[in-house]
Amino acid sequence: MSDITIYHNPDCGTSRNALGLIRNSGDEPTIVEYLKTPPDRGTLEALVAAMGIPVRAVLREKGTPYLELGLDDRTWSDEQLIDAMLQHPILINRPIVVTPLGTRLCRPSEAVLDILPQPQRGAFNKEDGEAVVNAEGRRV
Repeated sequence: MSDITIYHNPDCGTSRNALGLIRNSGDEPTIVEYLKTPPDRGTLEALVAAMGIPVRAVLREKGTPYLELGLDDRTWSDEQLIDAMLQHPILINRPIVVTPLGTRLCRPSEAVLDILPQPQRGAFNKEDGEAVVNAEGRRV
């Protein structure tokens, strides 16, 4: 079992690219498709705390019921925002990656490079063709 976990949405290019970078380091992570298997409250709160970012920074706006639910109202408490994410997992921004070196919301996908325990093993291009890692395994 891997010591890396990715909270993944296979329909998201950023999430697919982060997964590709993890695999390019030689690791096969535990993949949690969080839309099918949402985290519970304790897990979601622990992930937010481990990332060291505000709960609101984990909210995804695009392609979600963010505006319909009125989540742009800054009076929502962290607890209420967590409740909304638990009720509508699509509101959880992705990908969130957990490694022995830290937990991070990997947007852009190459942010995952900062927390991978193993170096890249070769060149990696994002799905759109953008080079991220060169043939020597270094960031471009």
